Amino acid sequence: MRTSEYFNICRDENGERYMTVKLRGIALLRLVLTNKGTAFPLDERRALGLDGLLPPLVKTIEQQRERCYRMYQQQPTDLAKYSYLRALQERNETLFYALLEHHIEEMLPIVYTPTVGEAVQKFSSIYQNPRGISLSPRNIDRVTEVLHNYPMEDVRMIVVTDSSAILGIGDQGYGGLAIPIGKLALYTVAGGVSPFNTMPVSLDVGTDRDDLRDDNVYLGVRDPRLTGEAYFDFVDAFVGAVQERWPEAVIQWEDLAKETAFTVLDRYRETLPSFNDDIQGTGAVALAGLISACKAKGARLRDQRIVIHGAGAGGAGVALAIRNGLMRDGLSAEDAAHRVMVLDSRGLILDDRAKIEDYKRPLALPRETVADWRFMGDAPDLLETVRESRATALLGLSGRPGAFTEEIVHAVCKNDERPAIFPMSNPTASSEAHAADVIRWSDGKALVATGSPFDPVEYNGKTYPIGQGNNAFIFPGLGFGAIVCNARKITDNMVHASAVALADYTEQHHLKNGLIYPPIDELQQASRLVTKRVIEQAQKDGVAGNLLMAEKDIDQNIDAHFFHPQYLRFVAE
Repeated sequence: MRTSEYFNICRDENGERYMTVKLRGIALLRLVLTNKGTAFPLDERRALGLDGLLPPLVKTIEQQRERCYRMYQQQPTDLAKYSYLRALQERNETLFYALLEHHIEEMLPIVYTPTVGEAVQKFSSIYQNPRGISLSPRNIDRVTEVLHNYPMEDVRMIVVTDSSAILGIGDQGYGGLAIPIGKLALYTVAGGVSPFNTMPVSLDVGTDRDDLRDDNVYLGVRDPRLTGEAYFDFVDAFVGAVQERWPEAVIQWEDLAKETAFTVLDRYRETLPSFNDDIQGTGAVALAGLISACKAKGARLRDQRIVIHGAGAGGAGVALAIRNGLMRDGLSAEDAAHRVMVLDSRGLILDDRAKIEDYKRPLALPRETVADWRFMGDAPDLLETVRESRATALLGLSGRPGAFTEEIVHAVCKNDERPAIFPMSNPTASSEAHAADVIRWSDGKALVATGSPFDPVEYNGKTYPIGQGNNAFIFPGLGFGAIVCNARKITDNMVHASAVALADYTEQHHLKNGLIYPPIDELQQASRLVTKRVIEQAQKDGVAGNLLMAEKDIDQNIDAHFFHPQYLRFVAE
């Protein structure tokens, strides 16, 4: 299949990749995937009409990268750094990935959480260049035509959001498009997915925020959100058009409201390979952390009692993933359910609660579970649940800063000598507790991991590294694995395999040093193992579209598909 109407990636007789291009002159410099800037060699400058349009000296990509890094360091704020990187991405995509890959630990908090949250909120104000596809009620009736406007002919990975529940900051309207853009950057730099095969999508179905609709700068649709049948007709049209245009594409659903996230996942997962990162990615990364914590303290997962504070799509996904993990460790479905307690703003979710949302019903515990508990009110609150359940693990996905108080941490520590305490909400301002506080309140006993980045903690003469339970350890490998094996479906087993792979990688390389998750600068290495395990599981589940691959063939296929930010030789077409 042709890569684009403007260029095509080929291989010569030696297997080396090169690019044939139709464009000439200034047009070649304005297309982000063909621009090499000062790295165009002299022969290509003459052949492609670039002679005299560039500075006379030819630079290497390493020299360009160093110059860009100096410019990046001069930016005064994190948002300014974000804008600089986005501008670079829209000028020279290969150079952008070379820079990001080289400085991934430093730049991940800029292109992803927490800075991307601010970028979402200010998206219309800082908007510079278009990227991806924007669908709204004004063009959804022409969706097939719209998708054919996208210049990439072989799209394999699509990240799509309706912006209804961005991170912990809610409905962000059209600004949520920054999230798919950031996620796809991680697919490339961590997972190896070529940017030639990706597409971010905004389903701009409106916003219910009056302040956005009244803002003259706002770029999105100024109507209330579509709901009910109208909403699903809209999404049906999008999915149908994707199937027609790119039948092998994988879709990642991102930041959908909890009311629709599970419905969308169930509605389309049999139709095309798709998954919801907030539900399944968050669940997998949390499960991986718990497995690592159990290995660190020499315990079985099946013996843990887990309290989850937060019952949105992420919290529900974590609860279901942990239940699945408990059952795989030998518990019955009933016993696993009783060991996972989920709380929302009204307290512990019990089955006799009035007006319980449909997606929360599988999370509800029978009222008789708490018959001998001591608590005030109709349902136990967080402290009461931790105390009465004798919780050994506490996970935060509530988006409520400060929800894990000193009293609550003390209560968990009374139940277990080395409890797992994971304040996982993003961005940093929404974290249930600061890592340093949890270490201090637990007297260094708690096994701590967070959702946002925190510096190592110094306490009583000892350094405690804080692992970041970032979904970026899961979704790039999960999606890339599905692409490499041409999966027809992303199964629950494949998601579970990604969690176990991450825990195994941590155990092999970092558990003895106190880390529950690997350091961010090892995203690519961890993702490769996740990719391999996902492919192996897809083959076991019978959903891999490719022929059955032996282990060495899987490694070779991963290497063959893995994108590296290097300039290709150009040939005029």
